[in-house]
Amino acid sequence: MRSGIAANPTIPVLILGCGITALGVQRTLVRADIPYYLADDRDPLLRRSRWFRPLPFAARRLDPGELARWLDESPLDAAVLIPCSDGLAMEVASLDEGLCRRFPASIPSPDTLECVVDKGRFAQSLAEFGVPHPWTKVMRQEGDLEDVPEERLATAFLKPRDSQMFFQTFGVKAFKPSSRCEAATRFAEATAAGFGMIFQDYVPGPPTNHFFVDGFVDGYGEVRALFARQRLRMYPPLFGNSTYMKSVALKTVAEAVEPLRRFLRGIAYRGVFSAEFKLDARDGVFRILEINARPWWFVEFAARCGVDVCSMSYDDALGREARETRDYVVGRRCVHPYWDYFACRDLRRAGELGFLGGLMSWTGAVQPVFQWNDPWPAVGTSARMTARKLSKAIRRRG
Repeated sequence: MRSGIAANPTIPVLILGCGITALGVQRTLVRADIPYYLADDRDPLLRRSRWFRPLPFAARRLDPGELARWLDESPLDAAVLIPCSDGLAMEVASLDEGLCRRFPASIPSPDTLECVVDKGRFAQSLAEFGVPHPWTKVMRQEGDLEDVPEERLATAFLKPRDSQMFFQTFGVKAFKPSSRCEAATRFAEATAAGFGMIFQDYVPGPPTNHFFVDGFVDGYGEVRALFARQRLRMYPPLFGNSTYMKSVALKTVAEAVEPLRRFLRGIAYRGVFSAEFKLDARDGVFRILEINARPWWFVEFAARCGVDVCSMSYDDALGREARETRDYVVGRRCVHPYWDYFACRDLRRAGELGFLGGLMSWTGAVQPVFQWNDPWPAVGTSARMTARKLSKAIRRRG
């Protein structure tokens, strides 16, 4: 359970992954004064950060499925691993004992991780531990659609068992078919691309009914920190990501916390987590939708509110006691301006939000990419997006 590496403050973190999540982990480690390196030095978002820290040696590209070999060839004596994607988390969890001693991580076992990452197994495990969740049916073949009642078909949607890779492939989190025929077509598309699917009931309610409980479980199974936030806006409106949110008191989600604790304890969970709940508009029950078993886009927002799960992960991996966190700042807001622009645009068209109201809501909110003391990742991203839009406009006119 514990690392065999002595408690040495010079042991770095090796951040595995890229994008906003890796940027948030990097900035969180900077705030905690923990040394780190980025395994992937090609991501322009990370390269533009003032705190960009590439490996101090030449290394071949880290390809999917190659982590064990890549680490074995690494000249690093030791490092704590923090994976930023589901695939990398599974690779870390599956490392052999020798590599685990050299590269420890605070992470669940492969079987526990699969209980969370595989949405089919996740639904089965939730039922086993009596945790409220949406009605779910694992789809193994097209004929399984025939067993879905019409009343379920009207409200349910097709959801991948591997959500992160599905989003990268299709650009959406799920398919909402309008008919049984369309459901069959969508199912065929997904399975042809190699994805297992589930059919799941849609929990009704506005974006503000979405709540997240983030936190950390140490190697002894103790929950060392919990952090709650409420979604205020999202995009796309049906199966999108949070674009605007705020931290809320744990008592706001008290009815969700106890089932979550029971579930994490039941599957012997360890490490960072981010659990998404939705307050069901039909009966007022918090139903769990998914758990990210790794850092997430807004991991730095949690740290800025007072809950630093990255430092906890580092200490726990090295056999130190992870500092328990009970209090955090409530009412702090976070906005992802690019995607929130589209969320506000749709609300304005529906007459639910004025232009000034949307603009004023950004005032004082922190952001996952732009920071005054580290502006270039956001500047570079904005420049690339603007150039891409101009290029598309020119091609259309041509």
